[in-house]
Amino acid sequence: MKIVDIRESTRPICSDIRNAYIDFTKMTLSLVAVVTDVIRDGKPVVGYGFNSNGRYGQGGLIRDRFRPRVLEADPASLRDDTGENLDPHKIWQRMMINEKPGGHGERSVAVGTMDMAVWDAVAKIADKPLYQLLAERHGNGRADPRVFVYAAGGYYDPRKGLDGLRAEMTGYLERGYSVVKMKIGGATLAQDCERIESVLKILGPGQQLAVDANGRFDLETAVDYARALSAYPLFWYEEAGDPLDYALQAKLAEVYEGPMATGENLFSMQDARNLIRYGGMRPDRDWLQFDCALSYGLVEYLRTLDMLKEYGWSASRCIPHGGHQMSLAIAAGLGLGGNESYPDLFQPYGGFPDGVRVRDGYVDLPALPGIGFEGKADLISEMRALAG
Repeated sequence: MKIVDIRESTRPICSDIRNAYIDFTKMTLSLVAVVTDVIRDGKPVVGYGFNSNGRYGQGGLIRDRFRPRVLEADPASLRDDTGENLDPHKIWQRMMINEKPGGHGERSVAVGTMDMAVWDAVAKIADKPLYQLLAERHGNGRADPRVFVYAAGGYYDPRKGLDGLRAEMTGYLERGYSVVKMKIGGATLAQDCERIESVLKILGPGQQLAVDANGRFDLETAVDYARALSAYPLFWYEEAGDPLDYALQAKLAEVYEGPMATGENLFSMQDARNLIRYGGMRPDRDWLQFDCALSYGLVEYLRTLDMLKEYGWSASRCIPHGGHQMSLAIAAGLGLGGNESYPDLFQPYGGFPDGVRVRDGYVDLPALPGIGFEGKADLISEMRALAG
């Protein structure tokens, strides 16, 4: 049993939208297929993966460094102790041969993309949903396929004003979401407050709004926004300043009493640990958004969860960035607090298996082997085309 090929293709997920920092007119991602020699129903078992939006495709790194290392390894060295399945931890170690510590930028995305495909293959070979496999190997043995999700959107879009923003958010609420998120920081504070208030007016009982600055602010601006946002009952105030400016985050916690969220642009356990040590994050109310697809994959994410436990944090305070099914599986298997969702953006890579509906802010994951990509027709057609 071995990996016979790893295939990568860079795909467009462009859109005429922007947040406070970047636009998405040229956004791409890497789609990866890990092909094994295990045969099921007359076909090879193939694991699939891709990286989250916001960091572009990683084809060069995958093809030049990480793919060759795996394919050149002795196949026996990549199997688990039973010899009947792949071992994601051994494959991860193989990918990271001759990589110095630190520098967790683009390579963490390349490794995370391949790691996702490896876990998909491992769960398929085991003939189990990934969330059940994770519950058995790394959780309490009991997966909970009911997962909280929120709708991310509210980007700055030149084609729509306040009416368009309200219509977008109303659409999410009508589809069953109880929490919606919009962007801030790409306009003036007064304009953003007007946008926030326009959305708050359409919310009903049990519905909330989160806001996301995408790391745009310096400390003074972050504090100005914090004081203004304190007047609103927000679900959270997200990523006010540069993700590595832990001092800014800690100062902000002294000013803003409401829930805050950050972490989507921290790409290693070590960076996540520095946030917990020095960022003033509060385990009773704040949220952590580490995204395995951008941060060396699930192998590293498991280390991050272990670290959080050591510092008194519950996995239920983690709601990953990215809106992909991999994080949904992790949430269901390891008891995370939920997952981001992009109902209308970055398709076909976001969303849920066909037929899954949001009800009262939650989705129920079907019992599909692997991550569950085969349940989403538009996505699996692209994946299968890559795998051949």
